[in-house]
Amino acid sequence: MTCQECGKKPATLHFTKIINGEKTEFHICETCAREKGEMIPGTPNGFSIHNLLSGLLDFEPSSAATFSSKPQALRCEHCGLTYSQFSKLGRFGCSSCYKHFADRLDPLFKRVHGNVTHVGKVPKRSGGLIKYKRELDRLKKELMLRIEREEFEQAARLRDQIRELEKKLAEA
Repeated sequence: MTCQECGKKPATLHFTKIINGEKTEFHICETCAREKGEMIPGTPNGFSIHNLLSGLLDFEPSSAATFSSKPQALRCEHCGLTYSQFSKLGRFGCSSCYKHFADRLDPLFKRVHGNVTHVGKVPKRSGGLIKYKRELDRLKKELMLRIEREEFEQAARLRDQIRELEKKLAEA
């Protein structure tokens, strides 16, 4: 796809603007984007996944008790990478960094992905058991919530659904 502005260079930036409910798509090259001022704020040289991660890592934690007062003091014992270096680079130095920065990664994953556990996609043909297990986990969590709230009628219905699902899993 070529740039809609100059018609010469390949379009590398694709924008969708929605103004007053009207959707407009732009496909422009980096040069025309700079001229029009359409670059993403905070990224002078274009969009970079590392810039995105760096921006996500510079957040204020909700509770100061969870994190130490000196984030620079966090250091991977294996490769020596500090947390501040990680937040600038947007990538780890080694596999041990996950373990050393674990207390700071869960809130980050929660912000980015909405969850701290990977759920992924399930194949339609062979994913029946996995779907049952996920549904069972979801129902059990909801059951605990209903019991805490003392909503015993809904809890009883959920208990029955859980028993049916466990029976299906046992048969499969």
